[in-house]
Amino acid sequence: MFSYSLLIILIAAMPWIAAAQGAPQAADIRNDSVYAIGEVTVVGSKGRDIIPPQTLKGAQLKALNTVSVADALRFFSGIQVKDYGGVGGIKTVNIRSMGSQHLGVYYDGVELGNAQNGQTDLGQLSMDNVEEISVYNGQKSAIFQTASDFGNAGTVYIRTRQPVFSDGGTTNVKTKVRYGSSNMLRISGVWEQRLAKGIAMSVSTGGLSSDGHYTFRYRRRNYDGSVAYDTTAIRQNGDILALRAEANLYGTLLRGSWGAKAYTYHSNRGIPGAIVNNVWKREERQTDGNTFVQAWWQQNVSTAYSARILAKYACYNTHYVNRDTTTYMADNRYRQQEMYLSTSHLLEIMPGWNMSACCDMRWSTLWSDMPLCYFPERLHGMAALATVADLGKAKVQGSLLVNIVSDRLEDAVSPSPLVRWTPAIFVNFTPFGNDAMAFRAFAKRSFRMPTFNDLYYADMGNAALRPETALQLDAGAEYSRGRLNSMLQRLRITADIYYNRITDKIIAYPKGQQFRWTMMNLGKVDITGIDLSADITLCPMRDTRLQARLQYTYQDARDVTDPSSSYYRDQIAYIPYNSGSVMIGAGWKGWALNYSFIYTGKRYSQQENIVYNLVQPWYTSDLNIVFTTRRKNTELRLTMEVNNLFSQDYDVILNYPMPKRNYAVGADISF
Repeated sequence: MFSYSLLIILIAAMPWIAAAQGAPQAADIRNDSVYAIGEVTVVGSKGRDIIPPQTLKGAQLKALNTVSVADALRFFSGIQVKDYGGVGGIKTVNIRSMGSQHLGVYYDGVELGNAQNGQTDLGQLSMDNVEEISVYNGQKSAIFQTASDFGNAGTVYIRTRQPVFSDGGTTNVKTKVRYGSSNMLRISGVWEQRLAKGIAMSVSTGGLSSDGHYTFRYRRRNYDGSVAYDTTAIRQNGDILALRAEANLYGTLLRGSWGAKAYTYHSNRGIPGAIVNNVWKREERQTDGNTFVQAWWQQNVSTAYSARILAKYACYNTHYVNRDTTTYMADNRYRQQEMYLSTSHLLEIMPGWNMSACCDMRWSTLWSDMPLCYFPERLHGMAALATVADLGKAKVQGSLLVNIVSDRLEDAVSPSPLVRWTPAIFVNFTPFGNDAMAFRAFAKRSFRMPTFNDLYYADMGNAALRPETALQLDAGAEYSRGRLNSMLQRLRITADIYYNRITDKIIAYPKGQQFRWTMMNLGKVDITGIDLSADITLCPMRDTRLQARLQYTYQDARDVTDPSSSYYRDQIAYIPYNSGSVMIGAGWKGWALNYSFIYTGKRYSQQENIVYNLVQPWYTSDLNIVFTTRRKNTELRLTMEVNNLFSQDYDVILNYPMPKRNYAVGADISF
């Protein structure tokens, strides 16, 4: 563990070394004004969002002090996070009970793909360099986007920090150190450099090390209510060593901009497995090596026409090992490759009326050393037409997307190409002529193909799977005001009621090992729900700031496939009826106190809603204290935090116990 920690420290020191070598001398610094590399404004006015997103950024995002993107997403309504426990535990997310494959995750504007299983492990995405996270239901209000943006039922947009230089400055350096329970050590660094007029770069590196040990209580009851197990133990095989590096290049053009990114992530971690049959330790391990490069170019050709091109290449390598002789032994390697190209065009027909056309092409392939594999390749083409009209009190957006999917199998008969059309319409109405009170609604069809694992893999795939489609209906309202007086700085209240009909829903159930699944078409699922949120900012006195954010979700997600089945109209697995979160932050001068609360109600671990399958509700409370001081161009931020303050015993996934009360301290310094 010491050698791992030393390696992390060396990786995190890279920005400091680079800054020392690349920082200009005083004589070389020009007396320029504030300089920032940012987005280029495209034609048309932004106005209000037709379907406003849920967003965490700035002070609220910092107040959470979360480690991964998955941890931050717990505070969005309608979001369910599957967490298998610990710092290195796999974390996946879905929106409004439709499954993680219906949720697109975008990292600086480009989707993170996974043709193998359709799931993005958000635990691999660090919060160290993230500035903003936004969640959209349906799709973004902006129609100048890629075709894939139109294809998801919901989207998560992760925006990383872009260089901003102070007056006369050309270099920024930031480093962060965090140490906590389970011998968790996280170190990261960022170096930003202005290279020339209109060109800047940044390098972000980071490392994570943890032994994964934490205390948990394991208690299970028999059918008659008597106690079957009740003991306290130490979680085993949850260690992780992860290293991450990211380089960005930003540039501006006359009426345009461009950028490029290279990202690599490597980890070696244990998979602690489920606590069943009095087995406390598993022998599963997983090694990941993920690398991608992406670039984009955007040009405002005229006042009425803009164009954008995106390109990406990704290679994901996974090595899964299970040495446990009492279960299915395995030593398998997987390599997934992806090439992606997108072009988008926006035309302003007249003031208040825009149209867009976009086309994407994605090629994916999967290789494995498992026996009886087909080595599938997939070519997925998407094309979309969209329009948005601002009619004063009303804004209307419509889109039509076509998907053409063609799979090719090695040494096997390839299936016929599949074509699916998915339309959508969105409306926003402000009856009082201002943006304070707004009503919105949308209807959309979404579509997703079964993944390679779903279809083709021996021992887990099901070649008879049908594609999964969803109908989304939503109606909501929002009341939002800016500064009302010297005390009330901001107030925002939203409410949505929705209905989703999933047809041929594909369900994955764990099959003994966490990395393996049994796939099946569940049939039809009806989902009705309510999302409520409130956000308020107060300044009761000078140098004092109070913020509160509340989220609540009610979901009724029922299997309506077969009236003769024992689980007809039962709640589908792991979807709680009630869930919510609260964030409260108080600041005074350089001090801040932040409290967060998450609640998840009762759920069922299997299709049948019987007592034996009931998973008890859980809640956690987290508390952190932050002190920030500035001197000249240097800022120091010290944090102390307590997570799961009341040390509750709980499982997000049955038999995968989560940590009890745990602690962490951290320090950030930037100049």
